[in-house]
Amino acid sequence: MPSRSAGILAYRKRRTCEVLLVHPGGPFWRNKDLGAWSIPKGEYGGDEDAEVAARREFTEELGLEVLGPLILLGEVKQRGGKIVTAFAAELDVEVAGIRSNTFEIEWPPRSGHRQRFPEVDRAEWFALAQAYEKINQGQRPLLDLVAQLGRSGKAP
Repeated sequence: MPSRSAGILAYRKRRTCEVLLVHPGGPFWRNKDLGAWSIPKGEYGGDEDAEVAARREFTEELGLEVLGPLILLGEVKQRGGKIVTAFAAELDVEVAGIRSNTFEIEWPPRSGHRQRFPEVDRAEWFALAQAYEKINQGQRPLLDLVAQLGRSGKAP
């Protein structure tokens, strides 16, 4: 059974529609950029509500709460089989001071040393054209949906 994640694609209207993406922290992602960015998201169990999980993960990864209403964008399937349930929220938040939760791994591998890394090391606002290059390929359809939402103000 594929794992499930839920997340929030925050967007804001400037001269164009911009979306908020996060870059995963840790040594495996340090030198990766194109295709490495994601919506803030995380896994959830079968009995947990996807919207509750999406709000929790946004807070854990950015240190910011989303209190307003969310718009269900739908589900996408990533290359590895993970299913992502995505919501949209119109927000305009400052990302300079994000505070992500951390994880611990043995690093370097087989060294016996454990190190802590932030789950998210950066968050940035991107215009849609640049976001298409940055985001995980499996999440690209979400950008089309939020673009429709940004133009019309109505859920796709």
